[in-house]
Amino acid sequence: MSTDVSTFDQYRPKLQGIAYRMLGSRADAEDVVQDAYLRWHGTDTAELRSPEAWLVTVVTRLSLDRLRAAKTERLAYAGQWIPEPLVEVHAPPADRATEIADDLSIAFLMVLERLAPEERAAFLLHDVFDLSYAEIATMIGKRQDACRQAVHRARQRVRRDRPRFQVDREDHRRLLERFVEATRSGDRQILLSLLAEDVSFTSDGGGKVPSVSKVLRGAVPVARFYQGIARRIGGRGRFRLAQVNGALGILRYLDGELDSVTSLVTDGRRIVEIYTIRNPDKLARIELDLPLQSATALSR
Repeated sequence: MSTDVSTFDQYRPKLQGIAYRMLGSRADAEDVVQDAYLRWHGTDTAELRSPEAWLVTVVTRLSLDRLRAAKTERLAYAGQWIPEPLVEVHAPPADRATEIADDLSIAFLMVLERLAPEERAAFLLHDVFDLSYAEIATMIGKRQDACRQAVHRARQRVRRDRPRFQVDREDHRRLLERFVEATRSGDRQILLSLLAEDVSFTSDGGGKVPSVSKVLRGAVPVARFYQGIARRIGGRGRFRLAQVNGALGILRYLDGELDSVTSLVTDGRRIVEIYTIRNPDKLARIELDLPLQSATALSR
């Protein structure tokens, strides 16, 4: 039994990484991994040629089932849906920071939401987790050529819909610090100088707290929105920089309680995408994790 548990725990970070990237929900990912553990516990593991392949297959199929159901649920979601953020106090090592941010960022997960479930699974397993087409075909129950085509279509979609910028970490930090000060003061000119002309702003309140129901586009509307927020909250807001899905983001507190988590995409000079999560269900775990500085890290 202890051997089975230690074997499962050896692969748990990878399984969590697959499930979270498939579902965009930490709670759902943990449920999938727990379900996989129960199936593992009921299996004669001594007969398995590759415990890792078996576990990845189970988690992938469970995630596909859950994602198909989630697609229907999200059609009825109040306002815009954004993945549940993963927040950590400490930055990842410099040699891992870029690749973590590349395949774990909120912007990346938002693009994955536009893929069909099987395309999403095939793309993640091949391009993020380095599995072969033969392995993927077995895992998702498709022919190899179909998997190859699915990955090709998904890769084209991701490249088309997701801007890629190589931004120095310190430049990113300085830009965020300036943005925090501008949103605190509501200074229109400074906001406009920090926002790309075609910037987009997406907010997720889950129908439980006020949020913008549609995506705001353009520097002027987004700056006007932040001016209104500054007037409304006045001096009640407190801000903190933290790692949000592998890249530096912004936590805002109102009256001492976490009110929002914001992830931004920048080109190094201006902000091009803003994602703000206010849904309290998606913030509750963060408030528990941060004081302990022990938010779960997901790895490949």
